[in-house]
Amino acid sequence: MKSFDNFRDIIIGIDTKVPIENGGYTQSINFDNAATTPPIKPVLDAINNFSPWYSSIHRGTGFKSKLSSSVYDSARETIAAFVGANLLDDTVIFVKNATEAINKLSFRLFETIGTGVVLSSSMEHHSNDLPWRNKYLTDFIETDENGALDIDDLECKLLRYNGRVKLVTVTGASNVTGYINPIYDIAKIVHKYGAKLAVDGAQLVPHMPINIRKDNPLEHIDFLVFSAHKMYAPFGTGVLIGPKSFFKIGVPEIVGGGTVKVVTKNTVVWDDPPNKEEAGSPNIMGVIALEAAIKTLQRMSLSKILQHEKSLTNYTLIRLKEIPEVTLYGNQDSSFHRVGIIPFNINNVHHNIVAEALSNEAGIAVRSGCFCAQPYVQKLLAIPPEQLMYSIRYPNSPHPGLVRISFGFYNTITEVDTLINALQEIVSNKETYIKKYTKKIPN
Repeated sequence: MKSFDNFRDIIIGIDTKVPIENGGYTQSINFDNAATTPPIKPVLDAINNFSPWYSSIHRGTGFKSKLSSSVYDSARETIAAFVGANLLDDTVIFVKNATEAINKLSFRLFETIGTGVVLSSSMEHHSNDLPWRNKYLTDFIETDENGALDIDDLECKLLRYNGRVKLVTVTGASNVTGYINPIYDIAKIVHKYGAKLAVDGAQLVPHMPINIRKDNPLEHIDFLVFSAHKMYAPFGTGVLIGPKSFFKIGVPEIVGGGTVKVVTKNTVVWDDPPNKEEAGSPNIMGVIALEAAIKTLQRMSLSKILQHEKSLTNYTLIRLKEIPEVTLYGNQDSSFHRVGIIPFNINNVHHNIVAEALSNEAGIAVRSGCFCAQPYVQKLLAIPPEQLMYSIRYPNSPHPGLVRISFGFYNTITEVDTLINALQEIVSNKETYIKKYTKKIPN
């Protein structure tokens, strides 16, 4: 097994030089992996190798069409095995991304089960919050003072709604703090009260092993979604996995070619899942890319990836604590269960100024803002109601937020040291950077 430093050579663009403020070029450093990851060579190789055989899926009689259909369908087996799904009972549905997967689930849950209560949480990405609001009575599991999910509040709300909760939907790992939720413990609680559990695995699946069908049936994950573009395969594919029986009922929210068995002027006979849920021409290239990425991550070992990224996170936390002007958010204990995500701010410097300075002065990519999780960031920052009302009244004013570091398997200690040096430079010359980059704060 090669060291993780040596795995850097499979990252496309790892040696790319980017322009910086002084007119020169420097080695780019990507600490924005929670947003999207770079492609890897095995993914591009798989795309290029298959390209001569590319054809329509489930429609043609030519050899290339039959081959394309076979490759597309067999990829479901790879993906199911990757997360412990059982294709006898579960179905793997291909969509564009995790956001579309959650939206599909929200429509299909309403179509299949009807009205009721959906419990989301106060730490969710907007994609696992907004799709539920216009279909269900939606409530939110609270977080504690450090931003971790309050499991006691989950059970209290399940008790309060007395059997009306149809679904509990939580992130596997927060895209803001990196906290890994105890999804199997949550499953036991949720199933005890007769509800189903959905897990947004976009930030979890690329970083650690997951098994949606544990030995204990109460620990099963009913629905799982994740996205290829956070798994080194940026070709527009997401996945929704859930019980076949669930998707056999009702009408898909998007209909058209490929979703039916028989259509007359008066009758529609829907196809079986997953075909029923995949209207239009499938994105076979995206599926091939995802399958290649999964096989690569499996060869590398997700357990070792998690260990490597955890060591980077712990080292970075130690170094950040050496800078007195840096404020860290959430649990800073190195033993806390998290993926490689760290949110912080520099005191009295707007988060976007820090991000702009890191990029323009040192070629370091981070993310700044609220990361499509505004209620969670608002709580972490302890923003008072009057400040929230100001943001509502004046939406073009600079918004509060955080700076986020997020790691991939290819990041190194040396890159972290470069980041720390750049942050120390910003702290030492605050007024210079504030004056230089204030005009670049987005409205």
